[in-house]
Amino acid sequence: MRPSSEKSGADLALIQLLPNALTITAICAGLSAIRFGVNGNYVLAVQLILLACVLDGLDGRLARLLRSSSPMGAELDSLADFLNFGVVPPLILYFWALQDMGGAAWIAVLIYAVCCVVRLARFNVNDKAEAEKAKNGDAVGESGSYFTGIPSPAGALLVLLPMTLSFAFHNRPILPDWIIALHMVLIGFLMISRIPTWSFKTTKISRRHVKYLLVGVAIFAAALATYAWTTLVAVCVAYIGMVIWGLLRGKKTK
Repeated sequence: MRPSSEKSGADLALIQLLPNALTITAICAGLSAIRFGVNGNYVLAVQLILLACVLDGLDGRLARLLRSSSPMGAELDSLADFLNFGVVPPLILYFWALQDMGGAAWIAVLIYAVCCVVRLARFNVNDKAEAEKAKNGDAVGESGSYFTGIPSPAGALLVLLPMTLSFAFHNRPILPDWIIALHMVLIGFLMISRIPTWSFKTTKISRRHVKYLLVGVAIFAAALATYAWTTLVAVCVAYIGMVIWGLLRGKKTK
């Protein structure tokens, strides 16, 4: 007989642990961003948040590709999302420009963080419900084509827009602190809103247009490498336009 402490089941290949390793790396990037923010190195702090966004986009897809998805990995990913996109960005923004506002600014930080965790909880509940419907052969609606409210990684990028604007043009706060605080609260409310926002996961493109997409990706990569902060500002502005379009589309549908 095997000892009771010995685990049953097949061993895991090291490559199957890669998605969880990426999630852990993203958590370390988020925690390090807080450290560099406290020390005043805000550029590096924002860069680490961007790295966490990239890793967040990779770990889940890699887990599905390697067929190594697990309940533990899903919970770990959700906790990493809350840390990296719900806690770190508002703290960095607070250290950067809002400390002189005192309690009002801290309330804005708390509102954003609570909105983010509520958004993640709602997503997890909806995701489990959709998975159960798919398992039973029922229709799953538009969850694959649209998010309800803006996703937390997009919220993190948008809430940091005052910082990226500063890095791109003046390298100092260019907006009043109360506007930055209101901006933070607004992004938090957008995360828990019912506004349909486009999801690229199920978007398809015809073979005739693939070459144009690849050229566009090359242009975007070159712009990001050459004018990183300006390109990020442009991406955020474009995303805000898409959110406004989703809001108008939702009103028209009603």
